[in-house]
Amino acid sequence: MSTLDELPLRDDLRGRTPYGAPQLDVPVRLNTNESSYPVPQEVALAVVEAVAGQVRDLNRYPDREFTALRADLAGYLGHDLTAAQVWAGNGSNEVLQQLLQAFGGPGRTALGFTPSYSMHPIISAGTGTAWADGRRDGDFDLDAAHVATQVEQAAPDVVFLCSPNNPTGTALHPDVVEAAYEATSGVVVVDEAYAEYARPGTPSALALLAGRPRLVVTRTMSKAFALAGARVGYLAADPAVCDGLRLVRLPYHLSSLTQAAARAALAHAPGLLATVEATKAQRDRIVQALPALGATPVPSDANFVLFGGLADERETWQQLLDHGVLVRDVGIRHHLRVTAGTPQETTAFLDALTDVLPGGAR
Repeated sequence: MSTLDELPLRDDLRGRTPYGAPQLDVPVRLNTNESSYPVPQEVALAVVEAVAGQVRDLNRYPDREFTALRADLAGYLGHDLTAAQVWAGNGSNEVLQQLLQAFGGPGRTALGFTPSYSMHPIISAGTGTAWADGRRDGDFDLDAAHVATQVEQAAPDVVFLCSPNNPTGTALHPDVVEAAYEATSGVVVVDEAYAEYARPGTPSALALLAGRPRLVVTRTMSKAFALAGARVGYLAADPAVCDGLRLVRLPYHLSSLTQAAARAALAHAPGLLATVEATKAQRDRIVQALPALGATPVPSDANFVLFGGLADERETWQQLLDHGVLVRDVGIRHHLRVTAGTPQETTAFLDALTDVLPGGAR
């Protein structure tokens, strides 16, 4: 049996490790920012009915333009968007990959601001796009002037911004997006996977799309819509961006079953999104409780909380796991990230942390 080292793998992929959060069977899983709430029965039945309606026609290819789904997504997003401005894929990661296939690639560079979503550099590597590692302030924030300077210095073809940012949970002010856009002739991608969890008054980059043909806003149905298993992601941009993605997408990349499930979920958006406020309440509960335990939370606009003050984050992660609670080590020294789940899951996490931190907090 051969090893990968013996195969003619691309040189730029040698020595790399694949993306992979631990998938462990534990009582409380709070490591991948999924919704802890199952799909409501009413919505589940609607999805089953919609999918069942497609089964007889599976001998035919799906609508490769997924026209009806794009119209539904545009209606959900608002901002006077049309179906021509919307694109979808099998999770937002596929959408990001298509963006890099079209606007990145060999001889081109993507810029992101660390710490941020770890898949951005991984997808860049997979598409042969060079990666430039931008930096954040000490409090994980981004300043418009600092961003503009870094963009000008790196001269990237693609700029990645996250709002709210993963893993810090911090949201961007619109002037940061505007500054990045003005500082480059490339594409600016604002990853808004957690936008539905933002605190009141937090702006979306969707409001900046008009008149900015190189600006892209990506979203997902994996988080607030509780459809992580369905793998549906999408973007809003100028129609010309979608034309670019048509050049690189695989034929009929979005199955009839996926389109039907997504449309049924969108038709029941209020029911699915009803858990968002409950999740935000648990997020805020975590932020409020952590200081008393000796940990330092980062204010969050997402469905998770990054917290620091840990003498040894790896040891704390293991001790929490020993208590049956799985959180995420995101590679930031002295920090861990926890997903906001149900009230019971939050209690289990806080109780476990109470037991763990006396020996692990500074």
